[in-house]
Amino acid sequence: MSAAGDARPLWHGRLADRPADELLEFTVSLPFDVRLAADDLQGSRAHVTMLGDVGLLDAEERDAVLAALDRVEAELSAGELSFAPTDEDIHTVVERRVTELAGDAGAKLHTGRSRNDQVATDLRLHLRREGRRVAGRIHALQEVLVERAEEVGDAYLPGYTHLQRAQPVLLTHHLLAHFWAFARDVDRWKDALGRADVSPLGAGALAGSSLALDPDATARALGFARAAENSLDAVSDRDFVAEALFVLALTQVHCSRLGEEIVLWASDEFGFLEPADDYATGSSMLPQKKNPDVAELARAKAGRLIGNLTGFLAVLKGLPLAYNRDLQEDKEPLFDSLDACALTLGALGGLMATAAFDTIAMATAADSEAAAATDLAEHLVAGGMPFRAAHALVGGLVSRARAEGTPLRELVLADEHLGADAAALLEPGRGVRRRTTPGGAGPEPVAVQLARARERLAAQQAWLTEPSEA
Repeated sequence: MSAAGDARPLWHGRLADRPADELLEFTVSLPFDVRLAADDLQGSRAHVTMLGDVGLLDAEERDAVLAALDRVEAELSAGELSFAPTDEDIHTVVERRVTELAGDAGAKLHTGRSRNDQVATDLRLHLRREGRRVAGRIHALQEVLVERAEEVGDAYLPGYTHLQRAQPVLLTHHLLAHFWAFARDVDRWKDALGRADVSPLGAGALAGSSLALDPDATARALGFARAAENSLDAVSDRDFVAEALFVLALTQVHCSRLGEEIVLWASDEFGFLEPADDYATGSSMLPQKKNPDVAELARAKAGRLIGNLTGFLAVLKGLPLAYNRDLQEDKEPLFDSLDACALTLGALGGLMATAAFDTIAMATAADSEAAAATDLAEHLVAGGMPFRAAHALVGGLVSRARAEGTPLRELVLADEHLGADAAALLEPGRGVRRRTTPGGAGPEPVAVQLARARERLAAQQAWLTEPSEA
């Protein structure tokens, strides 16, 4: 167990009195920003190496501090590093312990650096890694959707608008609709992480430094695309956090929509899907129950992630340049959203991979005569009738069939504008095979869509496996 030493705040020279316990308890961020330890050590190594390169540390001092950073990493990993009462954050912990280990050389660790540019760097490093992790989880769920889409073949079900049966669609087409929504989420991660790929190191507290620092060198060492252009912006910018929270919230909304459909499909009223036993729960009172809790929690967590986004935007909206302690509130919502979204994606992927589809129940629901109403109207249009007239004629037949209890087929056969050719459109499975427009729900366009989905997965995989840091 390492000693905490004579721990004092990093700013003890300006304020003589010991900080009040209430102040420390209120301002401390260590319980949650300890998660940035690896990123803080990575940033500190790059900073120390740069200090050595520009002559602000000699070789012996540089090596002593780097060795101390390695020791701190080992102690943190082993759970052997004691925290002092005045350790406000993980940055304080690392600097204090490095100074204990390396003495005067360790006290030079913070040369030319502020916690303002330090924490902004750490958070960008963290998001670069964790954002890709979430994007990878999205990708894995997309792979499941494509695999199931290929597996179900020519199965079809009703497509819905207003939660009312509209037209039949291939089940493959329906699953791929979720695929493309998640593909946009991966694209958003690529865009957001590209804008976050900026190193704030060298900005100091807000105005840079009079020392001969080399921000470009630390940016390169940490694998950032570039160094910040403006020191004020570098320490106050949390757009990258807000963007990440938006991508996470929208991804969770897409998970919620998929979850909502699973909840509906698993009900006796729909009967389209049954979760596997290992992705369902039971009831403490009702012996017959098999509940789709994964889907329900996926739906519920969207509210929490939306709250994280809107709450953080409210934090940002009134802040002047440059750094303000308000920005400490960036980490908890970001960490929470990253974790919740990653867990949701993994659980939904498992549920979708193992669920059983009842394609007979789907087809039975899709084969209602009314689902062919649009096909009947388009049959009339192909014969020269204006669409509005065709719409009115078919709508009237559907209304009569329901009011009189007469099969729609009989009314179609008897109608002078329709007849036997039109009645054939009511045959089970006929309608879904007629969808031929690109992007449509029929077999030909869906086959093209599946091939494009596979191409998209390959492109995403190439991005996900690119080196994200030097």
